[in-house]
Amino acid sequence: MNKNLPWSEALKQWLTPQVLVMLLLGFSAGIPILLIFSTLSVWLREAGVSRSAVTFFSWAALGYSFKFIWAPLVDLLPLPFLSKKLGKRRSWLLLSQCSIIAAIIWMSSLDPVLGGTNLVLMALAAVFLGFSSATQDIVIDAYRIELAGEEKQALLASVYIAGYRVGMLVAGAGSLFIASYFGTDAGAYHYSAWRFTYLIMAVIMLVGVVTTLCTSEPTRAAHPRHQYSPLAYCRFLFLFALMALSFALSFFYGAHLFSGLSCLFLPILGEQGASFFVEAIHLFSALLVALAVGKMVAKTGLVPTGMLEASYVRPVREFFDRFGMRTALLLLALVGCYRISDIVLGVISNVFYLDMGFSKNAIAGITKTFGLSMTLVGGFLGGVLTLRFGMYRVLMLGAVLASITNIFFALLVGAGENLGLLALVIGADNLCAGIASTAFVAFLSSLTNISFTAVQYAIFSSIMTLLPKFIGGYSGSIVGSIGYEQFFILTALMGVPVIILVFFAGKMIKTDPVL
Repeated sequence: MNKNLPWSEALKQWLTPQVLVMLLLGFSAGIPILLIFSTLSVWLREAGVSRSAVTFFSWAALGYSFKFIWAPLVDLLPLPFLSKKLGKRRSWLLLSQCSIIAAIIWMSSLDPVLGGTNLVLMALAAVFLGFSSATQDIVIDAYRIELAGEEKQALLASVYIAGYRVGMLVAGAGSLFIASYFGTDAGAYHYSAWRFTYLIMAVIMLVGVVTTLCTSEPTRAAHPRHQYSPLAYCRFLFLFALMALSFALSFFYGAHLFSGLSCLFLPILGEQGASFFVEAIHLFSALLVALAVGKMVAKTGLVPTGMLEASYVRPVREFFDRFGMRTALLLLALVGCYRISDIVLGVISNVFYLDMGFSKNAIAGITKTFGLSMTLVGGFLGGVLTLRFGMYRVLMLGAVLASITNIFFALLVGAGENLGLLALVIGADNLCAGIASTAFVAFLSSLTNISFTAVQYAIFSSIMTLLPKFIGGYSGSIVGSIGYEQFFILTALMGVPVIILVFFAGKMIKTDPVL
């Protein structure tokens, strides 16, 4: 925003329709994530699902980490009928939001206490919700960039984040309050309470649908950069579906090939380490199969070479050309590891609070409502510090604080049901997380070329959660082996390599040194 703009004019910018649209779309984007993350973990835990199985459900959110794969698809592919009526961005927004609602309703129809098929279907519904929600995020990011010029991007981004946090509050604290109101808790589980809770969340998602239908298509989205024939679009979609099917089949049906490998690494890595290492090989083997299938099919000329080049190759090549191979790899490593401490801890945090004896109302009131307010304060403070001291210095501060605050959680292990200490730990953790997140968003923005904003931002935001969420899937098993106290210390130690990466990144970029 222009610094010479009078205060009265600056304040009027907050009252424009664009701001309201981004606030409501941010709210819509913030609803789904906790319904497949912490809120779902409380539901499953109350239903008697084992701790390790609960944390495995966090992998349903991996759609956020792989969204860069289909981000070019969303950017290129027009939707029949909808694109002509609503435009490219609004049509994809409506489709993703309707899919989110359908996925939430599907989850509400399943009782995990029955186990077996119901639990498998619950997992599939959670994956569908993660995929749909990640798609909505892709479209909203592109919509925000195309909605206004560069001078308004900071304003729109800040409003979007505020709406997102409010949506998370509703899906987090709100859903726990609703479930408690309908009469379910750890000692008296009632499926109907959770069913009504998730149905209410589905109704709340209509806020996003109404916003999409009432707003207008961004003018800069009216003329797509690439025009292809309908047959070319269908072939591109077919290639993507074939790669997705190849990944799914190789991952699920190839599981037995990897099941016996853990014993080979058991003497070296231990039970948890061997299991994690083998599953990592399993996951990336499936990815390689999908890529190999896609490459072989592409060589047949099924999809125009120019379409594949523009969609996947140019954004990646530009990034490596701009920074050079060595620096680019260091920056990607930092992107992938920066949030590892708080995400791995966050996967099991609600389960930890329940195991410590805290009620859902206490969890909602302190960890969600109070915690959210401290995150917003931290975000404001992070913005001020970034402007005053520079991005990399605050990035370093955030990395150090993330490790330190994780150690604070170990204090709760021996304290029992101490609400005062819980509020102190949660307040410090969320305040520091707000500071770190602000600097990290500035860092991601600095890596993005305006010519490839949608795809490159999708790549960065996918990479930043891939490794943390994958490790987080094992958090329940790790806690079962070493206990909560040692687990929290372990997550703090995970932040040490991040501090080193920030230091070297600041030195190599040299535009904003760490020291």
